[in-house]
Amino acid sequence: MAHPEQRAAVEVHQPTPLPPAVAVPAPVVPVQPNAVPAVASVVLPDGRVVTGYAINPAQPEPAGVKPPVSRAAVNVALGGVGFLAVCGGLLLLTSFIAALTAFITQLITLATVVFGGWIAVQIFSASSHQGGTTVNIRKATFKRNHFHS
Repeated sequence: MAHPEQRAAVEVHQPTPLPPAVAVPAPVVPVQPNAVPAVASVVLPDGRVVTGYAINPAQPEPAGVKPPVSRAAVNVALGGVGFLAVCGGLLLLTSFIAALTAFITQLITLATVVFGGWIAVQIFSASSHQGGTTVNIRKATFKRNHFHS
């Protein structure tokens, strides 16, 4: 434990608040690129002088400004879109022609089968149908002309 004599020697200091500093606007000097900027001095209200370089705040880029698009880039992009559209159209046309050819081939096959079946029905029904003219050369029978032997 510390001695009572040492305790009395300790002094407590309270901080004293400083009034807010009011900056005197420093003269703005235009600076050329690649040149050393001018030194600015600010006099504080209590009389002290602060010297340093003036820093300009960074200016954000305007949001509405866009870089111009070159005419050649637009033409190339539109040409690419047109080329893809033509290729797609040709592919669809080729598919359509192939499908149409297959459809026509099936129609021709169907017509052949139906017409051939009709002819077969006509042939077989005529031979089984006995109401027509009968010609039998061996027996010399002509029903139509009434020649009987």
